[in-house]
Amino acid sequence: MPIKKLFENAVFNWGLITSIIVMVIITNGYLAIKTIEDLSDTQASLYNTGDIIGEINNLHNLVLMAETGQRGYLLTEIPEYLTPYEDALDSLSDQLTNTRKLRSEVPEQTERIAALLILVEQKTNELKKTVELALADKEKRALKLVMTGAGRNLYKELRAELEYIKILEINHRNTLFAVLSTVEREAKVTFAISGITSALLLLGLAFFARLNTKSEVKYRLQLEQQNEELAQKVAARTKELTLYSDELSRSNRELEDFAFVASHDLQEPLRKIRAFGDRLQTNYAQSLDEKGADYINRMKNAAERMSNLINDLLEFSRISTRGKPFTNVPLQHLIESTIGDIEISIEESGAKILLDDLPEINADASQMHHLFINLISNAIKFRKEDVKPIIIIQYCQQEIAQEQWHIITVKDNGIGFEQEFADKIFVPFQRLHARTEYKGTGIGLAISRRIVERHGGKISATSILGEGTQFRIEIPVNNTLINLTGEDTNAK
Repeated sequence: MPIKKLFENAVFNWGLITSIIVMVIITNGYLAIKTIEDLSDTQASLYNTGDIIGEINNLHNLVLMAETGQRGYLLTEIPEYLTPYEDALDSLSDQLTNTRKLRSEVPEQTERIAALLILVEQKTNELKKTVELALADKEKRALKLVMTGAGRNLYKELRAELEYIKILEINHRNTLFAVLSTVEREAKVTFAISGITSALLLLGLAFFARLNTKSEVKYRLQLEQQNEELAQKVAARTKELTLYSDELSRSNRELEDFAFVASHDLQEPLRKIRAFGDRLQTNYAQSLDEKGADYINRMKNAAERMSNLINDLLEFSRISTRGKPFTNVPLQHLIESTIGDIEISIEESGAKILLDDLPEINADASQMHHLFINLISNAIKFRKEDVKPIIIIQYCQQEIAQEQWHIITVKDNGIGFEQEFADKIFVPFQRLHARTEYKGTGIGLAISRRIVERHGGKISATSILGEGTQFRIEIPVNNTLINLTGEDTNAK
């Protein structure tokens, strides 16, 4: 117990220290990132200031070059002096464009640069005017214009503005250099602290690694013991499930045998009742009055209904035990075949069936055939008087709970029913109408639900009385057939 307590305290203390170190590293990381950003911003500002000073100097040099060429030509009238003048003017246009793009961080510096550009343009115009006069053989007027001193005064004003802008930019650059030095010192401190805390963290991890190595053997033995106990429990549970599965298989076989014997033994008396009823009706019809003949007809109808009930009940019980393995079933072809099987009912009712493009699904083909015969026959049977049935079968694929599902809907324009009875219609032998109105045993939809559930899906109905019914069938795309014994029949 004391060793355990000591271990718990050690884990707690080192956990606290590790948390502190991690927090310090995160803080240092934040400071390092901020320092890098400050360095980057300061360097960008220095580059910008250098660009401004350089562009201003280039502008000044071009103005000087143009003025030198102008004065040389005016004094000597030698055309060679016009070459530097013209080159300077050509470059000056691009230089003005570059200078206009400058954005200084010094307050009101942008306005000063704009004013400088105006002075440059004025000076350029003055140079162009004098040269144009000289080229037009009006040297005296050109010299007189120069001697007025207007160009010299304009240059002085331009130079003064230019020097002031440069001084402000140089002062700003010196300030940025001071900031850069401070940021560099802070970066060195930040990275030093980060290195120290990282070293402490490595030491802490080394300590924990050593501590874990000592306790690993102990915990491994405990884990092996627990795994052995768990394996024994799993083996025992597996044995129980195997016994249960065998018992369930035996029970299903007995149920199947019972269903067969029961159906055979029950059908035999019914066959005799129907046979003797036919004989009475054939041989003694003249000896029976109207009431006796009615009794015989009722007896035969009851026997036939009982036979149908037994057959339907037997079929209902065999959905899971006599079902076939799943295969790829082309649903389009299957439903078209189903429509062909009930062609007479469709022609007599004038029914119209509209089909979507239907896919292949993994299913029991015979049971799918039975399912759609039930649904289409119901839609025809429960039609409105003097209204031709319209049955629409549609398909789509949806994702429900992160799983892909086939969604098939069968919609009709029949008599419909109250929505409160939506669950009742799937219960065996439950009817919403009298047998005199609509024939049937009342087990067709129960069989349909059993078929869909065997395919891992579900069926539901929505209806409005007098407007029709829609059945929605949902079957998983990747369904696996599991019969009542728990056996995967797809693996067979």
